[in-house]
Amino acid sequence: MQKKRAFISVSDKTGVADFAKGLEDLGYEIISTGGTLEKLNKSGVSAISVTKITGFPECLDGRVKTMHPAIHAGILAMRNNEEHMRQIEELGIAPIDVVAINLYPFRATISKPDVKFAEAIENIDIGGPTAIRAAAKNWQDVYVVCDPADYEKVLDELKNATSADDSLKRRLSAKVFAHTAGYDALISNYLQEQLENGGICEKYPETITITFDKSQDMRYGENPHQSAAFYREPITVEGTLAAAYQHQGKELSFNNINDADAAISLAREFAGDSGIACVVVKHANPCGVAFGGNVFDAYSKAFEADPVSIFGGIVVVNGEVDEQTAKKMSEIFLEVIIAPSYSKPALKIFAGKPNLRILELDVRRGESAAKTDYKRVAGGLLVQDANNLLLRDTKVVTKRKPTELEMEQLLFAWKVVKYTKSNGIVLAKNNATVGIGPGQTNRITALELAIKYAGDKVAGSVMASDAFFPFDDCVKTAAQAGITAIIQPGGANRDDDSIQACNAADIAMIFTEGVRHFRH
Repeated sequence: MQKKRAFISVSDKTGVADFAKGLEDLGYEIISTGGTLEKLNKSGVSAISVTKITGFPECLDGRVKTMHPAIHAGILAMRNNEEHMRQIEELGIAPIDVVAINLYPFRATISKPDVKFAEAIENIDIGGPTAIRAAAKNWQDVYVVCDPADYEKVLDELKNATSADDSLKRRLSAKVFAHTAGYDALISNYLQEQLENGGICEKYPETITITFDKSQDMRYGENPHQSAAFYREPITVEGTLAAAYQHQGKELSFNNINDADAAISLAREFAGDSGIACVVVKHANPCGVAFGGNVFDAYSKAFEADPVSIFGGIVVVNGEVDEQTAKKMSEIFLEVIIAPSYSKPALKIFAGKPNLRILELDVRRGESAAKTDYKRVAGGLLVQDANNLLLRDTKVVTKRKPTELEMEQLLFAWKVVKYTKSNGIVLAKNNATVGIGPGQTNRITALELAIKYAGDKVAGSVMASDAFFPFDDCVKTAAQAGITAIIQPGGANRDDDSIQACNAADIAMIFTEGVRHFRH
């Protein structure tokens, strides 16, 4: 009786020798190539070269070695198709029953900071995807393995002769097509990026392919009745949540990740400033943001900005959390704290609250944000440039210019309002927010909410609006509250009404020359 055959050729050689030995013990003849063949032979596996099967040498520096009918017909022949089996027998081709291949390390190659385009191209696998796709297509007859984590499952099933249940084969087949789709998407996106950087193609191609790797299942989604999972980009971007180290606490929830991402993005706006920034986010909106000379000062000011809303919030600071700050943070319930580092005494204090999630991430480093923003809608996908712009220019449009201190506070408030849901208003004073009005259906209500939050701290504050004022009602309300300066995009048909109202109240106002920050 002819031996069963297994074809093994892998870039990631984790566990491959033990897998091949297990197959050999079950009576399989092992076919292999190049470095895999050498490793198997050195490990005591009697593997034979693919060249012996094809009768054709590897050529073109290894670019061609497995693409041959002796391999692919052996994989694709349907065992219950008499004509298929007659043909391969006439051609002297034996069936291949197990295919274990993982692909050239394209991801690892393009992750290198100094990778050359030619090197990336040479790490595009051709024969590997072809072979595993063939095996996945013929899943009824062939076990196909593209992930070393599945070696043991296949061996167990073969040893226990439970192949009458096709569920494993079907899962392995589906995994292959997901794997090759992701692999090709990574290649496509890399090549598209090279073309964009060279200015030789349009930014938005006719079709787009997006690939992410599963990081974890979530306990639930936005609400307990929704299931969810977290997927990360194939190449982890420094300074993003996917790169954070968790010291302690429960797994991050769906809402934790969503809120933390908003907080990290806002904190990164202060990366180039001297001093320490602290950002508190609740339900994807900032509820307290402050800038201070040290971490304790920044956190204390952010806390005082809204001591009610901070309960259950996400806190991000861009400096080391020390013992004093940790003690103050531990006085209330927080969901997540994110900082570049923690002192040992601080970590000891946090250990007394084991459910508190403590993440280490340097938000001062890495990219400011993703290059592209995707929003899923029913039946489609909206794609846009990520909002990585803060300002282009400003123009004073009132008789009174803002003072140097007012200008400093206006720019501070403008950074915060960029991350506030529209319609959004931010009031700031002394390098801290004093009132935030997020996500309202009209701008005057957003302002009234911000003033309500500010209370007796509103007098002397400055205001930032994410978009223009359609009427002068916001200016008049601001004047009554004691707000002294305003930053807004301008561009409304009735801008002059707002300008005149500012002049009448001696409020300084600057336009951002059309740059607005809608956030939906």
